[in-house]
Amino acid sequence: MIELGTGAAQPQQSHVKDVAERDFMKEVIEASKEAPVIVDFWAPWCGPCKTLGPQLEAAVNAAKGAVTMAKVNIDEAQQIAAQLQIQSIPTVYAFFRGQPIDGFQGALPPSEVKAFVERVVKQAGGDASGGLDEAVATAEEMLEQGAATDAVQIFGAILGEEPNHAGAYGGMVRAHIAMKELDQAEAILNGAPVEISKAPELEAAHAQLMLARQAENAGPVGELTAAVDANPDDHQARLDLAQALYANGEVEAAVDQLLESFRRDREWNDGAAKAQLFTVFDALKPNDPVALRGRRKLSSMLFA
Repeated sequence: MIELGTGAAQPQQSHVKDVAERDFMKEVIEASKEAPVIVDFWAPWCGPCKTLGPQLEAAVNAAKGAVTMAKVNIDEAQQIAAQLQIQSIPTVYAFFRGQPIDGFQGALPPSEVKAFVERVVKQAGGDASGGLDEAVATAEEMLEQGAATDAVQIFGAILGEEPNHAGAYGGMVRAHIAMKELDQAEAILNGAPVEISKAPELEAAHAQLMLARQAENAGPVGELTAAVDANPDDHQARLDLAQALYANGEVEAAVDQLLESFRRDREWNDGAAKAQLFTVFDALKPNDPVALRGRRKLSSMLFA
């Protein structure tokens, strides 16, 4: 296992650089079209930044070029910080193909920093495969075809060999969601080993569970559509409509409603539309066309 933040000298090539505001487009946006770029927004006076920065650098360098890192001093890049609505530091964003795809605020334990970097690599198409991944892929295919019961058996067999296999654990949760066994799904999720509790597969399963809970109370699409048509600025009705559309399997339409709500008033209800968008994005596969399109549109609004 790679130890993070040890401070030991490494002969490997560094994939971390300081980036000034004038170079942000070239070193982050353009560079992310080739490989993901993790941006660490920090300042010399920020105590937690001094802890997080070295951990991020170690995890990025351990990825050996699958991801790079840009360190941006917000005191010297106030325009970029304002565009991204950075209100506290440390703040970390991951960019891929010119768009933000993930991020977090505040210092994290080394294990979560490592998991974040691995998640970014995976979202960008990197391979984090293990010996049981072929079996996971088979179970995922069964799940997509509606054979959730069979998928549960395979996920269970994988976990019997590797209890900390995040892909199988997340798949097990999603299979129970597919069978409408939400309490069982929640119990499995809550019982996840601490080592994988923040893994992207479990974060996606958690997002799907949240959306499934919302779907239980979703209102009639027709009535909610009429309410939004009657008052386009009724953001609660639009949010309810998005939840109802998602419950009916109309994911793209749900995303469109949330984007429209964000466009009209991004601050409504403490940014509820944006938060719901990220929940939907997290629930979808990273390369899902609806997620990619939605992230691009949201990004264009943020940078407008």
